[in-house]
Amino acid sequence: MALKVIGSGLGRTGTLSLKLALEQLGFGPCHHMVEVFMHPESMSLWVAAGAGKADWPAIFSGYQSVVDYPGCKFWRELMDYYPDAKVLHSIRDPERWFESTQATVFAPGSPADNPPEPMRPFFEVVASEFKGRIHDRSFMIDYFNRHTEAVLAAVPKDRLLVFEAAQGWAPLCAFLGVPVPDTPFPRENSRAQFQARVLAQAADGPLDTSRIKAMLDQAKQR
Repeated sequence: MALKVIGSGLGRTGTLSLKLALEQLGFGPCHHMVEVFMHPESMSLWVAAGAGKADWPAIFSGYQSVVDYPGCKFWRELMDYYPDAKVLHSIRDPERWFESTQATVFAPGSPADNPPEPMRPFFEVVASEFKGRIHDRSFMIDYFNRHTEAVLAAVPKDRLLVFEAAQGWAPLCAFLGVPVPDTPFPRENSRAQFQARVLAQAADGPLDTSRIKAMLDQAKQR
């Protein structure tokens, strides 16, 4: 199954809402960072992709679309590998994006900020372009803007939609050539929802990193 939609927008730009929206529109399953945590065996594939040895058919087996990390980091490679796929670039106000990341995915002590050792190779791939400066407001906002500029410069206009979740269904459905649903556009993974999930996970106990370590060790031996 080839990807039909490639999300080039960074995490915390409404990507979980987009995942649900794309799946509702018939472009699912949609890959998102949550899929990596649901299938930690895939981390070794992403580590290989970061080393220039991507196996895109294996990574996206069963998926029709991708948004969020780690896929958005590889938007150029995916655009070339799937030439018929459309590119969906989600954005938001850069200042608000930075503030959101600091309270969620890049919060102090988060896996991206301080990854458990078995997960470290995976998060090094995800955060490699941040150069250890995920808490540096000026650097990160500049990175966000440069990322968008690079997408706009590289993707043909007829293949690209720059999208904000607040725009709702209309531009997304027009871009994908599908009818507008009668249901409201999904609104998921707000800052409060993200933090509530983190607290719930913490209450369940620490992440089982032994399984992840075993998978990464096996991948290194291949």
